[in-house]
Amino acid sequence: MDGQTASTANVGTSEDARLEALGYQPQLKRVLGFFSNFAVAFTYLSPMVGIYSLFILGVGTGGPAYIWLTIIPVVGMLFVALVFGELASHYPVAGALFQYSKFNVSAGYGWFVGWFYGIALLVTVASVDTGVVSYVCQLFKNWGWSNWNPASHTTILLITIVLLAIQTFGNTIGAAVMGAIARFGVGVEVLGTLGIAIILGIHGFHHGLGFLFTTQGAQDAATNPLGVNFGGSWVLAALVAVLAPVYIFYGFESAGDIAEETKDAGRQIPKAMRHALIWGGVTSLILTGALLLALPKHDPMTTAVAGVPTILGELSTGMQDFLLLLIIFAFFSCGSSIQGAGSRLAFSFGRDGALPGSNWISKVNSRFKTPINALVAGALISLAFVFLVYYSPSHNVKIGFITYPANINALFALVSFAVSGIYLSFFLTVIGSMIARWRGWVPEGTFRLGKWGWTVSWIAVIYLGLMLLDVIYPSGLAPDGRGEFNYDWITLGVMVIIALVGSIYFFVARPDRKISTHRHEPATAPPEAPPATTV
Repeated sequence: MDGQTASTANVGTSEDARLEALGYQPQLKRVLGFFSNFAVAFTYLSPMVGIYSLFILGVGTGGPAYIWLTIIPVVGMLFVALVFGELASHYPVAGALFQYSKFNVSAGYGWFVGWFYGIALLVTVASVDTGVVSYVCQLFKNWGWSNWNPASHTTILLITIVLLAIQTFGNTIGAAVMGAIARFGVGVEVLGTLGIAIILGIHGFHHGLGFLFTTQGAQDAATNPLGVNFGGSWVLAALVAVLAPVYIFYGFESAGDIAEETKDAGRQIPKAMRHALIWGGVTSLILTGALLLALPKHDPMTTAVAGVPTILGELSTGMQDFLLLLIIFAFFSCGSSIQGAGSRLAFSFGRDGALPGSNWISKVNSRFKTPINALVAGALISLAFVFLVYYSPSHNVKIGFITYPANINALFALVSFAVSGIYLSFFLTVIGSMIARWRGWVPEGTFRLGKWGWTVSWIAVIYLGLMLLDVIYPSGLAPDGRGEFNYDWITLGVMVIIALVGSIYFFVARPDRKISTHRHEPATAPPEAPPATTV
């Protein structure tokens, strides 16, 4: 055995020893290096999927200047990533946020964090996979294969079933396959962001850089391309426009969900989280800027709210087909990474006896060393959410003081919880780390915040609290006075329903009692710390 091989083996042994010290026997296979771990986090974050899905929201409410709002969630989430990095280094356990909160506060607290986070992941898989339908239909139409209607419920269901099946199969046959898909996905993201920007630049931009600092009248009802009234205040418009990048910049935490399959997890995961955010921010700014500069000189906002495909329509047919292939794979790899992260959370829950059928959910395949049952169960639940597209009322529906908008399917309305649920679980996790620090917890991982721990934590929790409020509060008034972008109080209503369902199960089944038997490390006991990387 040479020196490098011996070093790698020693790292793996120490990671497994750390896992055993936290009360778990190694069951999954450590096959992922830094780049694979980063790739899973980056493809979950997926700047390409986010921008192609949310460009209309951003530019339609904030005008071209919305591009600079991207900096807010990138910087805010970097502070969150620092907190999570310290936790991941100390607790390199599958299940990430659930495990951090369980050890830092209590079994019950951790269960609720994992509950909100897990439901959000399952909804996100459904929303990402259904989001690709229009691009698949367009590509097939271009190739003369079919003329499917992307709005058809049957079309949505069939394409989503096929996509989910492929994703589940790939994730089932090994973490190495998941990592390979994610690594290829990174290449696709680079081509779909930097590559598209270069192609659009070569084709010719229609505006100078000054265009990116204009609002094009988005704050005024008379000139807003979506007909939204912000009373002439761009600050109010920005509160909605910022949601476009806010909906993109999370997913980096999935690097921690696959901790037990990552080599040198305590060191590599914190770095992967930060890199996913930084490079996600850079590529997002470049692609968004290129799309804005490529808008026509005459009536640019009308083209902007027609969507990214309209902007790219100036390119050759062959180039458009190539871009459609990139977009489809970006959606596929994004959904695959989210599903992989969610299955590790379910496995972690099941291993702690925290879910119905926990023994079945936590079973690991002896050949592939993957939680196959958790993957299959997650795919079926995500598919069940897809059936919500069948509810789409033709007129506004009054539910007490809440108005459910016409022509919005139930899955689309539920997607807002995918963001609010993520932000809520992040918020609770950071608070949990602060509670542990106040009790006397001393991080012992290779990445530690040191004297900056409290400062970083306060900035992270303030950012998350403000953005969570922005996500759930009805903002952006339509002509009828209804909250347009989170559908009145529906986002908050969904959060309450999910909280109630979780509470009923929690108080009937009391999963915290079983989880408590797995809390092998008191959060307040300061262990002897090894040499560490501090910030």
